Amino acid sequence: MSYKIAITNMVAEADFGVTIDLKDFVSKTDGVEYTPEIFSGVIYRLHEPKITALIFSSGKSVLTGALSEENIGVAVDKVKAKLLEAGIKVKSTPCFEVQNIVASADLGSKINLDQLAIESLNTEYEPEQFPGLVFRIENPKTVILVFATGKLVLTGAKKTSDLYAATDKTRDMITDSNAFIR
Repeated sequence: MSYKIAITNMVAEADFGVTIDLKDFVSKTDGVEYTPEIFSGVIYRLHEPKITALIFSSGKSVLTGALSEENIGVAVDKVKAKLLEAGIKVKSTPCFEVQNIVASADLGSKINLDQLAIESLNTEYEPEQFPGLVFRIENPKTVILVFATGKLVLTGAKKTSDLYAATDKTRDMITDSNAFIR
C-alpha cells in the first residue's frame, strides 16, 4: 500500500551568533513588526518563501511556515541580509536546525479506530473528545493522529525520513491490528 506525505509546516531555529539590539534593528529596517510590551521578538514576514521569522535579542530566530529545508535556508539568508542591511555583523554562515515537522498522509483505506485502540499499545482514543486516535512513537519521536478516513497528521519529526518511518510504523500497527476496513 503506497501513500504520499505532504509537509504542511516546518519549524526551525537559526543562530546568527550575535546579540541584537532590537530597537536599533527595527529603527533601521522596513517590513518588520515589533511591539515589545506584547512580544519580545521582532516579527519578519517573508513572502517568498512564505515564512515568518521571529528574531530575538539573543541572535536566535525561530522560523515557521516552511515547506522544506531549502525554504528554511532561503529564509535564513533573507534574515541575514536584513540584519546586515541594519549594520549588524552576523556569523558568515548562520546554522539552523529543524525543531518540528508537521505533515499529513493518506493511507488510502478506512480504519476501524475502535479495533485499533483495543489491539495497540501507545495509543489514546476518546471519540467523545476527539475523532482521531493518538499514536505516540518513541523512535522516531513523533505523534500521529489517525483518523477513520485513513488520513494521518504527523507531528514532532525533525527529519523528512522520520515522517516515512513513522508512517510505516503506523501502517504496520494498523495492519497488525486488523483495523483496515477493506
